[in-house]
Amino acid sequence: MWLIAGLGNPGRKYERTRHNVGFMVIEEFACRNNIDLRDKKTFRIGRGSADGNDILLVKPLLYMNLSGHVIQDMLRKFSIEPANLIVIHDDLDMETGKLRIRKTGSSGGHKGIESIIDNTGSRDFLRVKIGIGREEGMPAEDYVLRKFRREELAAMKEAIQKAADVIYSIITEGVDKTMNRYN
Repeated sequence: MWLIAGLGNPGRKYERTRHNVGFMVIEEFACRNNIDLRDKKTFRIGRGSADGNDILLVKPLLYMNLSGHVIQDMLRKFSIEPANLIVIHDDLDMETGKLRIRKTGSSGGHKGIESIIDNTGSRDFLRVKIGIGREEGMPAEDYVLRKFRREELAAMKEAIQKAADVIYSIITEGVDKTMNRYN
C-alpha cells in the first residue's frame, strides 16, 4: 500500500495559497482516480487503487509544522513503511511551476517535511517538490501564504497536473523510471 500525503494548511483562509500546493495535487489525483476524500478530525482521507496498487490519500488538517503527527499515525495504523510514502510539498528555492522528485534528504528548511522526519524518525521517503518561487525582500513565512499571481496560474495548473502524473507513474512504474522521465 502507498500513502500519498499532500501538505498544506487547513481552512478557507489558506486555500489556493502557495503553501497549499500539496493539497491541490491530492485533490487533482483524487478526482482523476475517482477517490472520495472524507473529513476526519485531523485529516482528510481517501482510499483507492491505481493500476492494482492500493493507495491511501491524506491531507493533514493540522498546520504545516504539525503534519508529521498525522503522517506517523497513518504509517502505523496501515503498516506502511516510509519507503512507500510520497509527500507532495511546495519549494521556495525552485522556480514557480517546476517539479523535482527526491528519494530522501533533509527538510531543506521546510517545516512540514521537518515534522515528518521528526515524527517518523526517517528521511527515506519520496518527495514531489513543486516550485513556488520566492520574492526578494519578503519574509518566506509571509510569501508562502500568498495566492499565486495571475501570470503564474497557468504554470501552477500545469505543475499540479504533472505532479498527479508523477505520483501515478511512481506507483505503477517505479521511482527510478519516473525520476528519469520527469526530473
